Amino acid sequence: MDGGPTLKQARERARATRGPLRFASVIVCVVAGFMMTTSALASRGNDLRPARTTELAALVQAEADRVDQLGRTASGLRAEVDGLTARAEGGAGLPDLTAAAERADSVPVTGPAVTVTLTDAPASVAPAGVDPDLLVVHQQDIQAVVNALWSAGAEAMTIQGQRVSSRTGIKCVGNTVVLHGVPYAPPYRITAIGPVQNLEKALRESDYLRIYRTYVDAYRLGYEVSRQARVEMPAYAGPADFQYARVPR
Repeated sequence: MDGGPTLKQARERARATRGPLRFASVIVCVVAGFMMTTSALASRGNDLRPARTTELAALVQAEADRVDQLGRTASGLRAEVDGLTARAEGGAGLPDLTAAAERADSVPVTGPAVTVTLTDAPASVAPAGVDPDLLVVHQQDIQAVVNALWSAGAEAMTIQGQRVSSRTGIKCVGNTVVLHGVPYAPPYRITAIGPVQNLEKALRESDYLRIYRTYVDAYRLGYEVSRQARVEMPAYAGPADFQYARVPR
């Protein structure tokens, strides 16, 4: 029979073509491995695809809500402990405990009040030669209002609705103010219960606030003082311990 190739010839032809195919397969595998290794080193274990951008304001609000919830939980636990302590003592020394609680700002307070509202200058205000840092409310501005109100006989105080005590620290972080671990943006509202006329007089006569009001007039920083006939303030719900800095030795 003459005609087509024999089985032997077909096998030899297949063997002849298998070598180049094997070599090509090896090359493909090497290239793929190189690409996978390069990708792993570049990502360092992270996803190379860009993650969604999280809005900073939403993140701050979420953290503020979480801290606020934890604060309410801690306040409830402290109230429960106080109740158990009073019952364990059978009422002995209760007047002393009540007075101590009032001094520690751990009971609600009601009375006539004065509220001071501080706000940044409008974004459209950009006077030439004036540091933009002078056009926003800072920690020391809030502290000046707080100090003036305490000096005038304020009996209780809140900032942004949070009760202020001797353990309260006001911290400026970026363009927000942190109070009891919760960040707040302007406007900042400071409310004090006490002798209203004395509180307003102390605000007018404060040297620091007199200078601050010149910037209010010149650059439209927000400064407003208002009276309230009756305000209910919550008990202090911030940290129970003191936190302070040490000088390294």
